[in-house]
Amino acid sequence: MDLKSQDADWGEDRSEGISWAELMKTDSRTPPAALTEESYAYRGSDPIPASRYTSEEFARLEREKMWPHVWQFAAREEDLPEPGDFVVYENVGRSFIVSRQDDGSVRAMHNVCLHRGRKLRTEDGHAERFTCPFHAFTWEKDGSFDHAPCQWDFPHLADRNMDLPEAEVGRWGGYIFLREEKGGPSLEEYLAPLPEHFKRWRHEECVTVMRVAKEVAANWKVTMEAFMEAWHTVVTHPQLLPFTGDCNAAYWTWGDNVNANFTPFGVTSPHITEGKGEQWIVDEFVKFNGRSADNYEQNADPMAITVPEGMTARQALGAQMRKLYTEQTGYDHEDATDAELLDGLVYNVFPNFAPWAGFMPNIVYRWFPGKTPDTCVMEVRILARVKKGEPMPHGAPLKFLTIDQKWTEAPELGVLADVFEQDMDNLPYVQEGLHCSKNGEVQLGNYQEIRIRHFHDTMMGYLDR
Repeated sequence: MDLKSQDADWGEDRSEGISWAELMKTDSRTPPAALTEESYAYRGSDPIPASRYTSEEFARLEREKMWPHVWQFAAREEDLPEPGDFVVYENVGRSFIVSRQDDGSVRAMHNVCLHRGRKLRTEDGHAERFTCPFHAFTWEKDGSFDHAPCQWDFPHLADRNMDLPEAEVGRWGGYIFLREEKGGPSLEEYLAPLPEHFKRWRHEECVTVMRVAKEVAANWKVTMEAFMEAWHTVVTHPQLLPFTGDCNAAYWTWGDNVNANFTPFGVTSPHITEGKGEQWIVDEFVKFNGRSADNYEQNADPMAITVPEGMTARQALGAQMRKLYTEQTGYDHEDATDAELLDGLVYNVFPNFAPWAGFMPNIVYRWFPGKTPDTCVMEVRILARVKKGEPMPHGAPLKFLTIDQKWTEAPELGVLADVFEQDMDNLPYVQEGLHCSKNGEVQLGNYQEIRIRHFHDTMMGYLDR
């Protein structure tokens, strides 16, 4: 058993494969500082209690002490483009109407009639007023009370504020956030350094072109954490190993709320000891990588990307993507690095928001707790940049998959659906295993799973208050 015991070195070990820093030095373009300035700190090696994933009491603490006080990604701007458009946002037993106002601003009101408690809306839509379907109490789209039938019978409400309670709203990069309880850091402070990093990638110019959610038979943290490290690829996604640097990915954290995993594509996994050449890497990438032309350019020929002599697979893929994205968007991608065009640059914002960085098309994840600690909902959006000079279209509608359906029943996801299904083959059994764990502990790697420990440190800061 070859496990190190000198804790002075814990957190310093890295894969024997090419490091992220070394890879950045070989890029065809000069990478931005966001991709070169390492931000890692060892956070201890203590186990995580399994009960955090299985206990209803722990889930109650999350609902009461954490969720009301954090900024939550509630919608994209293109989900409600016109005045009167609204989105129903629901999480952990709370329901909000996120409504576009006449001046272009956005407000978020509690989606509960102040008469007898019926939800005012159950689906997204358009409304100048919100009238309760039960007794017709009515509010304006800004949440101000308008009128009720038989007001003569409610003289005791004449001097009461009957406006819908509001949540705090913040907007950044095309994303709309809300916070149930006002106070605390501003959205910009909460997201830092994300807004600075993402200036280059301009998510505000992008639109949701696919949106799929699925109920999963596992805790929301179990499911989310499966997407916070890349080294499970070695056994869960073996078809990706020819072009994925799984165990030589970078893992960085900033402050309390933001962390990232930078997984290189176009290089062979260190777990493959004998590769088959640069062209093989390209061909496997085109077949199996959800960000490749195979997923976004119909009838693409895998052999259309040929690696010229003296060029690496990564450089050839970067050149092809640079050309393709320029043609698709009308924006010049000449300065875009290979990393920004190819790699899995996955940021997480506490607690449940994960936008991919780099140039589009790209992925945005959300995870929501289920009705019990043993279920959750995972949502996947695909963003694409709106072509230069064209108007912003309405975002794609949500397709919802039940717990018994497979991701592959959303064919619009392409090969990503197959990758997600491989993850689903693990998650219900992780949840079952946590319930019957003998020692009740979850062990984490010091480096490759630092994002998971970072998340738990921040979460416990809320729950221990």
